[in-house]
Amino acid sequence: MIRSCWLLLLFSANLLAADSAVDINSAGEVYLAAGLREQVRASLAPMPSKIRALFASESSRKLSDKQLAAVTAAAKRGFRIDVFEPPALAAFAANLDRHTGERSLAFLSSTVGKRMVQADTASAEIDEATIDKVTSGKLSVRSTPNRDALLARIGAAEQSATTAVQIYVAIGKAIAVGNALGSGLDLETARQAVAKSANAAADENLQASLKIPLARYLAYGYRDLSDSDLKAILSFMESKAGKIYVHASIAALSAGYDAMGRRCGERIGESWRELGQTEPPTPDASAGAP
Repeated sequence: MIRSCWLLLLFSANLLAADSAVDINSAGEVYLAAGLREQVRASLAPMPSKIRALFASESSRKLSDKQLAAVTAAAKRGFRIDVFEPPALAAFAANLDRHTGERSLAFLSSTVGKRMVQADTASAEIDEATIDKVTSGKLSVRSTPNRDALLARIGAAEQSATTAVQIYVAIGKAIAVGNALGSGLDLETARQAVAKSANAAADENLQASLKIPLARYLAYGYRDLSDSDLKAILSFMESKAGKIYVHASIAALSAGYDAMGRRCGERIGESWRELGQTEPPTPDASAGAP
């Protein structure tokens, strides 16, 4: 369920609270059956170049080549599957209950569930040039009003546009906080500095702008699934177990990407501090944050 590094959104924790957490091993079975490891891993390869581009374009001041090289090196060290999985699995387990875990595993192990996972994994592995063509509408697939309606409901169940923004913002905040920590600030001061740069209106605008591109991406990713397959996927996603599964998946992704972003940011701050004797002063904590 990750498409191109982004994915699903939060359902209210009050409405979807799990009965009791499952153990890590049980959560791991669902995690692997969902193909999350492969999907996350596919999203990590382009992260160093993306993070470098964000710092280069959004920093409050021009960064030196050495500072940008440090950003790239930090992203390579931070955005790794072994950094992602421990907190992600812990969060996944904490938000699943035994019944939901069993129902989710049963669906993911079914013929339709395996087709969905295969499609999601293939979508996560699409190259950026193809992604641009799909999301811009230059590359599309044939559809029908009924199929469009099914895909729209699946997209709504996953809340992919909102989640894409949340993960994007979470990565940016984690990097900024880590950067501040690596530069010598204490955690609370770092968080306050980052909070000042929050822009809810910009986040809402970004979410609105993503709805159509992500809808196109979903249609393309599920192009080989039949209408019957889509109905089965929708039935699970809209069930109580499916909603809790989505909530747990979002919690896992948020925890994992936050951990990777924090690791990356801390290393950036440390590297820039080391360069401080010969380089200009490091930008403030919010600089370079997505």
